[in-house]
Amino acid sequence: MARSDWKRPTEFPLPEGHRRIRIDLSYDGSLFSGWQRQQGVRTVQEEIERALAKMLKTPVHVHGSGRTDAGVHAIGQVAHFDIANQSVPVEVFPVALNQLLPHDVRITSSSLVDERFHARFTSISREYRYHVKEIADFSPFDRDRVCRIRKFPPIDLLNAYAAYIVGTHDFSTFSASGDQSHSRIRDIYASGFSYTDSQWGGRMLVYRVSGNAFLMHQVRSMVGTMLQLGEDAAPPGEFGRRLASKDRLQALRTAPPGGLYLYRIAYDPE
Repeated sequence: MARSDWKRPTEFPLPEGHRRIRIDLSYDGSLFSGWQRQQGVRTVQEEIERALAKMLKTPVHVHGSGRTDAGVHAIGQVAHFDIANQSVPVEVFPVALNQLLPHDVRITSSSLVDERFHARFTSISREYRYHVKEIADFSPFDRDRVCRIRKFPPIDLLNAYAAYIVGTHDFSTFSASGDQSHSRIRDIYASGFSYTDSQWGGRMLVYRVSGNAFLMHQVRSMVGTMLQLGEDAAPPGEFGRRLASKDRLQALRTAPPGGLYLYRIAYDPE
């Protein structure tokens, strides 16, 4: 799908006399009900807006690059907000906000951007990573941060499944029933598994996927299906068949949220 076909707004006017501030942030999603503000539950967006209101003495609306579900973490989330305040230097925001935020949310940088920037609509790609360990290597420090399974399937087989994901596809098979997207077609640029050493001991299997956007629960559904097929030593074409079916009933288990990380948002067209 050409980028010209992405159905996104192209104008993001900045109110007169206002500045637009970009912030980069990370958070441990274990105790959050996701990014987006919701009534009666704890969310990342609400914590940041509360801290900004306390800092600037006025309500501030924060726009995130995208939602993360309950229990999902972020290493490279991006957001922006527009403010009339001209006196606070842009470089002060990480230090000031981190003093007001709970310790499971950290602002890592801030910068001044213009009206051509929008945290969500001008993003080019999103990268997610999913972490998996064998139960024999699972430690107390991996709880709510890594998915545990009995035994890793052969990595060559997992990568054969993952190769089917690259390209432009209708991902209806791996969308949640509650997904409200107008289209389930997504562009996927990279998809693959690799091993790395865990800081808490043992080997960790990491799935990396990047694309223009993702459906609700898409990454977790794809990972869970690939791991289950790998356990059964299903041939690579079986994953391709399930993807092509566009049938939610063809998806297998959905991997738990604690292993998923929003890793990076890219804005450079190159």
